Amino acid sequence: MGMTEMSASEMEVKNMNLSQTTGSTARDDANSELVRANHRIAMRVSTVSIVVNVLLTAFKLAAGIIAHSGAMVSDAVHSASDVLATFIVIAGVNISSQAKDKEHPYGHDRMECVAGIILSAILMVTGAAIGYTGIVKIINMNSTPIQAPGVLALVAAVTSILVKEWMYWYTIGAAKKINSSALKADAWHHRSDAISSVGSLVGIAGARLGFPILDPIAAVVIAVLIVKVAVDIGKDSISRMLDSSVDDATTAGIRQMVLAHPKVQGIDDLRTRTFGACFYVDLEIAMDGEMRLKEAHAVAEDVHDELEAAYPTMKHCMIHVNPTGEGKHE
Repeated sequence: MGMTEMSASEMEVKNMNLSQTTGSTARDDANSELVRANHRIAMRVSTVSIVVNVLLTAFKLAAGIIAHSGAMVSDAVHSASDVLATFIVIAGVNISSQAKDKEHPYGHDRMECVAGIILSAILMVTGAAIGYTGIVKIINMNSTPIQAPGVLALVAAVTSILVKEWMYWYTIGAAKKINSSALKADAWHHRSDAISSVGSLVGIAGARLGFPILDPIAAVVIAVLIVKVAVDIGKDSISRMLDSSVDDATTAGIRQMVLAHPKVQGIDDLRTRTFGACFYVDLEIAMDGEMRLKEAHAVAEDVHDELEAAYPTMKHCMIHVNPTGEGKHE
């Protein structure tokens, strides 16, 4: 009789493990397909960004030189840094989308954060260089008269504003869709370029109206804005690398979904941590202590699958089951 009971128990555990393995494999396949789809979107956006930025940089640089506008030349340098930034995004996305391996069992997602930090540094250096050039011109304006820029510089500024603002919305839309910090950083690089072109437009127009000092002043204002964007991008990328928790709305949504399960009697612990563009969840739930192991496992699997279906960027959810009354729960 004891032998029969043991065989049934072993069969139950075997079936439970088989179900768990099959479910895990299916989830891994779904996650891999999601990663590939996100990678294709990121590559398409990056390719468009490179082509547009190369053409725009060449146009603005030529306009700045021909029309004698320091602000437009600075603007062109900013656009050139966009090209370099996009190549960094491509490298970061390619590495982060690689499958997990023996040395990196949790994958390579954080490389997107590294790309964001590098982009932040590039923006910081670009802003500092533009600001320095503008300040030097202002200091030396008495010894070296500032020439009023030509009309071509105005045309280049307006063109840049329109193109870069479109690039911002195009890129930020893709960044939100695939939750990419690197693409988000690149989008803000476009926005900072559009803002710098607004500054160029004001400075160039003012200089043509008889106030040539406004051209280098515009360059300095542009520099300050660029540095501000660089700091914001750097803070966001570093935060993602430090296992910061997800936002309050997401946590509340997870909590509500878990407690909605009829067999879950409470939550003993809920912790989240970001991992690149994704996040992990560690969850302890309370259930009836008299419940059989197989049934408790099935409930945990239900909760797990519901959460991963509701949150595509949830890389994994680890659930531990406690008997009701043995932990502090809600």
